[in-house]
Amino acid sequence: MATTIESGNAGAANKKKHLGIPEAIFVEDVDAFMKQPGNDTADSVLRKLDEQYQKYKYMELNLSQKKLRLKSQIPQIKQTLEILRHMQKKKDTTDPMETHFLLADNVYCKASVPPTDKVCLWLGANVMLEYDIDEAQALLEKNLGTASRNLESLEDDLDFLRDQFTTTEVNMARVYNWDVKRRSKDNLLKSAEQS
Repeated sequence: MATTIESGNAGAANKKKHLGIPEAIFVEDVDAFMKQPGNDTADSVLRKLDEQYQKYKYMELNLSQKKLRLKSQIPQIKQTLEILRHMQKKKDTTDPMETHFLLADNVYCKASVPPTDKVCLWLGANVMLEYDIDEAQALLEKNLGTASRNLESLEDDLDFLRDQFTTTEVNMARVYNWDVKRRSKDNLLKSAEQS
């Protein structure tokens, strides 16, 4: 969640939890915030806040893409584990396993696979390794657990990012409204001096 400037220490715990995502600090007192060094004009502050907002949007895009990749990867791992479990049952028999395998999009070929205790797994980057069925199953179960944890972590990071969007948008609105009030006061003072 967002923190105020006064409770900056509480933000340290969130920064550790959401690595790489800077926390948006809620501007409690706009007058004090605008007097800080580097906050010369409302336009410059709004530009900084908008830049921060755009960075959050970029991070959200990257995290969403990672989430989509993981969401497609997890069912593939589960399907491969299912096949391995089936092969595990069949490896002690002498009957060949009848199956269909994908040659191309929507093109399958019928195959007869003799009982085996070895399988080949694609590891990525055009690399395939041969494993015992038990080793392959252990590797895939480990990968499934890792992918599931990464997906949960990504969802937490996306929730955290949404909070940062809200905080940044509120800060932008508060600075803009502060500037509008300041300008209207200045205009009233100028009109009062001219009268």
